[in-house]
Amino acid sequence: MEIHGLSVELGLVPLLRLAWVAATLPILVASLPLPPTGFAHRIVARIGGRGKIVKPSASNGNWITEHHLLQNMKFTVPQRFFLHFYVVGVVLTTLVLLLIWFYAYKEMTPVFPDLLHYSTITSQLTGGSHVFSIHKGPSHTVEHKHHVWQTVFVLLLMEIQLLRRLYETINVFHYGPSAQMHIFGYLAGLFFYIAAPLSLGSSCLLEALNYARGQIAEFIVKGRARMPDIEVDWLGLLKPLLNLGWCQWVAAAIFSWGWLHQLHCHMILGSLRENKGADEYVIPHGDWFRYVSCPHYLAEIVVYAGILVASGGFDITVWLLFSFVPT
Repeated sequence: MEIHGLSVELGLVPLLRLAWVAATLPILVASLPLPPTGFAHRIVARIGGRGKIVKPSASNGNWITEHHLLQNMKFTVPQRFFLHFYVVGVVLTTLVLLLIWFYAYKEMTPVFPDLLHYSTITSQLTGGSHVFSIHKGPSHTVEHKHHVWQTVFVLLLMEIQLLRRLYETINVFHYGPSAQMHIFGYLAGLFFYIAAPLSLGSSCLLEALNYARGQIAEFIVKGRARMPDIEVDWLGLLKPLLNLGWCQWVAAAIFSWGWLHQLHCHMILGSLRENKGADEYVIPHGDWFRYVSCPHYLAEIVVYAGILVASGGFDITVWLLFSFVPT
């Protein structure tokens, strides 16, 4: 069973990496300032465009809004469908987070050996039998335990980000009745919020899934009466996260910096259209709007940079996820 689970996990990671490359590469190619990529650039701009983006008309040089461009295109959906991204993202991230957190709590604590494991360590050093060992399951290295708890921390950051985006979509943003986005842009958003939590947990997701499957099978065989009572040590759930190391604290600071600025920028944008039926565009001011034209996108990059640092920066899958964010 474990070999099969390992093979599936090894297959999941390349599949996710291939998906990120396939999603990012066309956008990067279309962004190149070369004549052959001009048509691709226009296609990507129309597909990914939303909001109030102005563009010169090729016929008379007048400025027209993206809304008028999209009116001439088929396959658009209301911009309020942004809500779908965050509902899907929150549900999937929560499931992956709880699954790996449960596995970490049951199998990866304590992260560092202590005196309670003296008899087990002595038995290993003297070549003694493992029959009376405290741990009946397979042993895990300190590095692996640390990595699993690090994954829990990364998924917690992702959950915090998605919950805020879900709240903003419902209570802060007021999408105009004519605001549209292209269906491929909509599908790209769904792809991101499905692939992102899977990518962040991919290094130990199948491992945790196999453990949960084993627990369910044991419950079915033994029945509830013969299963031990579930006791949750809340300190044990949180303490390993607090002891991960300086890298995760730096990552949390970077994440919080981008998170708070994005929150403020979105509040500014949301306040520009208190009248939900208005379509006019008002220039925003304040916060990072003083320095860049799209500070909420810049803050998004900072947020995912914090998540990247929290992951340790050695996972290619997380790097590919991060490379998709600026595009």
